[in-house]
Amino acid sequence: MASFEDALLENRVPPLLGDVRLRYDGGRLVGESLPPPWERRMLPGLCVGVGVGCAVGAAVMTGLEPGTLPVASLGLAVLAASLVGLALRLESRMARRRFVLHFRTETLRVEQLAWTPGATHARLIPFDTVRAVHMVERPGPRYALVVEHVREGETASRAVLVEDVRPAEAETLHRVWRMLSNAFGLRGAGLAGG
Repeated sequence: MASFEDALLENRVPPLLGDVRLRYDGGRLVGESLPPPWERRMLPGLCVGVGVGCAVGAAVMTGLEPGTLPVASLGLAVLAASLVGLALRLESRMARRRFVLHFRTETLRVEQLAWTPGATHARLIPFDTVRAVHMVERPGPRYALVVEHVREGETASRAVLVEDVRPAEAETLHRVWRMLSNAFGLRGAGLAGG
């Protein structure tokens, strides 16, 4: 009987699904989310820049009238803090994801990549703890691939592998869903090539 790796070599991995670029790399299936468009990447920096400008303006206004804090400078300081908070929130929404299926060790590594050093969050999920691979409908209509896993004595957890799948990619989505279901040994997915 052929291994799943052999079946994967015979059935080409689609290069792109939703917001994820897929590739097969020596015993591993790797999926990495695409970087957001440059307009979205620039927005947090713009918010921080305007926030710093507001903070400088508040400091200058406070220095003009010693002993008192003008209402305008207080407003600028609050605006500066709000803009920095907005920048952090926007940045967290742009976090990139990566997943790696290691066929030799039968583990799935799911990473939430972050721009700050040491802030990348990674989970190692053994194949035998995966209970389902779900195709979830999102508003838009868009779809996502989500892996549900349960470790003994814990509650079920979910890990998003692919987001932003368009209805036009339905065939590719179903093919990758079957491929992942077969990799995890789940029943009911049919053959990965069929």
